[in-house]
Amino acid sequence: MGKLQYKKMKGSSNLRQRLVLATLSSTPLLIEDIRAEHTLPGLHPHEISFLRLLEKLCDDCSLIINETGTKLKYQPGTIMGGTHDLVHDCALTRSISYYLEPLLVLALFSKKPLTIALRGITNDSKDPSVDTFRSTTLQLLKRFGVPSEGLDLRIVSRGSAPLGGGEVILSIPIVHCLNAVNLTDVGMVKRIRGVAYSTRVSFQFDNSMIHSARGIFNRFIPDVYIFSDHKKGPAAGNSPGYGISLVAETNEGCYISADTAISYGRTEETGEIEEEKKELMPPEEVGEQIASVLLGEIEQGGVVDSTHQGLLFILCALCPQDVSKVRVGKLSPYGIETLRHIRDFLGVKFVIKPDPSTETVILKCVGCGMKNLSRKAS
Repeated sequence: MGKLQYKKMKGSSNLRQRLVLATLSSTPLLIEDIRAEHTLPGLHPHEISFLRLLEKLCDDCSLIINETGTKLKYQPGTIMGGTHDLVHDCALTRSISYYLEPLLVLALFSKKPLTIALRGITNDSKDPSVDTFRSTTLQLLKRFGVPSEGLDLRIVSRGSAPLGGGEVILSIPIVHCLNAVNLTDVGMVKRIRGVAYSTRVSFQFDNSMIHSARGIFNRFIPDVYIFSDHKKGPAAGNSPGYGISLVAETNEGCYISADTAISYGRTEETGEIEEEKKELMPPEEVGEQIASVLLGEIEQGGVVDSTHQGLLFILCALCPQDVSKVRVGKLSPYGIETLRHIRDFLGVKFVIKPDPSTETVILKCVGCGMKNLSRKAS
């Protein structure tokens, strides 16, 4: 048996994405110099938590971290999935959505359908909210042939930063392979939907955000409905907070989303005010701001918003060996890094062609033909 050849990479950028693509491509991975020059070197708590989640999801995977956390050796195993009492307590330095996107991709090619409970922060200012994941991200999967049956995200309780206390239950079915797509027609927006939430604050926060957001959209479209989700008691988590998630649906079946979360509180360990405290703004301004952000995402003209570009490119790269073609707005930094990692791990290269008439970008690729070998083709 020959010596194991590790793919060597440096730095902490897009660590989660590297691990997902290494798992799918069965590529042993060695990452060095993880924040080696920082005051607090090594892996962050949410990155370690994600590694532990990989261990729960995969059999026979190997993780070796040095004492300072600046070097990681990862040998992928078999993605098992499973529905038997899988629970994961997420680190409170990032929201649950940080874990949802990689889980979604990995679970599609697992041995068994996945059902898992994730506990922690459901809404923060760093990651898309669980509402956006449910209303937009899951809809994107269906465009690639993932069946609706067994595809669900249920919000048991909400948890704002910094202390969390929320819980969601994610269910993902398995597929034999994804379908190649041609997503170039964005269409016209036919309706706006959304959720305004609040935890451990007055329910008037919800009403204020809804009223101000509707005031922006009603100038352009009549079909606007934003739900109110006011939580109290155990379902409200451990910290006060509020926020809103909005999604625009087009007549071509595209979902464009934007969200924000405002939270504040004191940490149990130090009693210091969290960073989110500095970002507090009245709920009226929150509604207006995120409505304006969504209008900006719509104006860019892509079939997905900027936060979903990376996931869209990965799904295209995992398709059968057929051409997938998609249209996006201005390429985001995360989307560009995703294209580089897809090339490095899956060997898939995208043809990128700007469309000056619409100021959008059209990308084409031939998928790597990823198949779920544990599932028999029907």
